[in-house]
Amino acid sequence: MAGRPYSARRPISHRRPAELARGGHGHQETADPRRRMAALSAILLVAVFGLGARLVELQVRQGPQLAAAAVSQQVQQITIPATRGLILDDQGQVLAGNVPTYDVFAAPNQIPATERLREATQLAPVLNLPANQLVQLLTKPLAFEYLAKGQSAQVESQLQRLNLAGIGSIQGETRYYGPGPVPGTTLASDVLGFVNASGQGQYGLEGYYNSVLSGKAGRQSVVNDLQGNPVVLGSAPQQPAVNGRNLQTSLDASIQASVEKDLAAEVKKVNGSSGTMIVMNVHSGGIVAWADYPSYNANNYATEPVKLFRDAGVADLYEPGSVGKVLTFAGALNRHVITPTETFDETGQVTVQGWTIRDWDLRAHGVISMNWVLEDSLNVGAVHIEQWEGARPFYNNMQAFGIGHPTGIDLAGASNQPLPAFSQLQPIQLATASFGQGYVTTPIQMLAAVNAVANGGVWVQPHVVTAITGGGQPTTYIKPKTHRVISAATAQTLSQMMVGVVDVPGGSGFEARIWPTWKGEIAGKTGTSSVSNGQGVYGNNTIDSFTEFFPASNPQFSMLCIIRNPQVPAPQREGAYDAAPTSKLVTQQLIDRFKLQP
Repeated sequence: MAGRPYSARRPISHRRPAELARGGHGHQETADPRRRMAALSAILLVAVFGLGARLVELQVRQGPQLAAAAVSQQVQQITIPATRGLILDDQGQVLAGNVPTYDVFAAPNQIPATERLREATQLAPVLNLPANQLVQLLTKPLAFEYLAKGQSAQVESQLQRLNLAGIGSIQGETRYYGPGPVPGTTLASDVLGFVNASGQGQYGLEGYYNSVLSGKAGRQSVVNDLQGNPVVLGSAPQQPAVNGRNLQTSLDASIQASVEKDLAAEVKKVNGSSGTMIVMNVHSGGIVAWADYPSYNANNYATEPVKLFRDAGVADLYEPGSVGKVLTFAGALNRHVITPTETFDETGQVTVQGWTIRDWDLRAHGVISMNWVLEDSLNVGAVHIEQWEGARPFYNNMQAFGIGHPTGIDLAGASNQPLPAFSQLQPIQLATASFGQGYVTTPIQMLAAVNAVANGGVWVQPHVVTAITGGGQPTTYIKPKTHRVISAATAQTLSQMMVGVVDVPGGSGFEARIWPTWKGEIAGKTGTSSVSNGQGVYGNNTIDSFTEFFPASNPQFSMLCIIRNPQVPAPQREGAYDAAPTSKLVTQQLIDRFKLQP
C-alpha cells in the first residue's frame, strides 16, 4: 500500500523473490548504482568529446607550429668545414698548407667509475695534461666533453693503440707553415701572415685573400638519438662545403730562404733594430722574396709578440734618404734639364730660406759632373737639380713615380701617406725632398719607383699572387696595372749612371760589385737617412739602404735592402757598408738560382 510507513511493511526477509524484483525496499537499492554509472558515463562522454575537440585543435590549427617546435628541439645544424686553399711558390712548392688535427673528447657516462682514474693516468702523458684534471673531466655527468683540441696525428695514433672506453676524436685541419732558415721562424711569415684559432686569415696574404682562401662552410641537418648522438637525416636538405681556392705566387722558396738568412745575419752583425729586404721581378712586378727581421713562427703565433706581425715592408713609413735621388735625377733627365756629363761648381753647401744644406763629407768638390753627384751621393748637387728643374715639375715627377700613392700591393696592412698639396710646400721642403728627406714612403713604394727605371721607364704594380686556382672555378690570372713615368731613353741613361755608383772608383755602391764577371751590370744607389723624432729634429740614428737592379743591359731583378738603426761607429753607419754587401749576397744567389749570364 502506497505511503505506508516503513515500519507497517512486511519484513523484507519474509518477501517472495517476485516481490523483491518488483518493488519495495529491494527496488530502491538496485537503481542507485545504475544512476551513478550513468552519470559517470555522461562525464566520460563529455571528456572524450572535449579531448577530441582539443586534438582537432592541436592537429588542424596548431599542428604545423607544434611540429616545427618539436623538430627544432631535436634537429640541429652541423657545420661542414671547408678546406682552406693552399699558398704556393712559383714552382708549386707549398708555403702554407693544412695538416690533419684531432679534437679529443670523452663520453664520461660511458666510462665506469672504477675505470676513470686508470684512463686519466694513461691519457695524461699522451695529451700532456695533469691526470687529476682529466679525472675531473671524466667524472662529469655528461655524454660529451672535450679533453684537448688540435692534437697531432701522432697523438691520434697513440689514442688508437690505447683503445680506451668512452674516448674518441673528431678530425679537423690546422694551418701549417714550413720552417724558416732563421731559428724560431717559419718561411716567409711576414708575407704569408697566419690563420688564427677562428679560421680567419691575419696579415699578409692570409689576411688580404682570406675570403678567397677560406671558401664557404656547408650545413647538414642532424637529429639526436635517444643517447644524444647526432644522426644525419638522409632526406634533410644539405648544403655542401665549397673549398677555398689556391694562391699561386711569384715567390721563390729558395731565394726567400737566402734573403731571410742574409738579412738576419747583417742586422745582427751591426746590432741594428730591424731590417727589410724585397726582391722584385722587373717586368712583371711579381715579388720574388720578401723578408723582415726579426720575424716570427706562424705556427705558434699565439705565443709570439704582436709587434712582430707588423710587416715593415708595407706598413712602416720612412724617409728614404739618398735612394730618393734616383727620382730627382730621373725627372731632370727626362725634361732635359741635365745630362750625365754636364758640370757645375759644387761648393759643398747651399742655403734655402735661411737653412744651410751640406754634403755628407762637409767639403766642397769644385767643378764636377752630374755623374759624380750621383756616384758620390752629394746633397748639394741634388738641391741644385731640383731648383733647375722647377718646383712644380719636380713635385709632379715624384707623384708620377708613386710617392704618396698606394701601390695596390696584395698584402694586408699597407700604409700610405700622401704628399702635402703643392700649394702647402715651402722651398726648403722641396730642397730636402731632392735627397730623400722630409717626406715618407714605404719600402715597397720606394722599390716600385726605382723598378720603373729598370723597366724602361714603366711603373708596374707590385704583387705577390700571380694566379688564383681551384675551387671548381676557372683560373684567375692577376694582371698588374702599369703606367709610363719616364721615356725609355731616360731610363737607359739613368741606368748607366747607376752602374757608375757601383763600378766607378769612389762610388758609394762599391760593396755591391761582383767583379770581374758582372762589372758594368749592377746598377745601384745607396741611401742613409737620418731619423727624425717626429718634430723635425734629427738624431744620430740612421736608416741605411741600398737599391739595385741587374743585369743593367737587360734588367731581370730589382731589390731594396734596409737596415734600421745600426749601432756601429759613424763612418760605417751608411747603406754602403751594411745594405750594399747584403744585396751583393742575394744577387749572387739569384745569379746561381736562375743561371743568369752577364
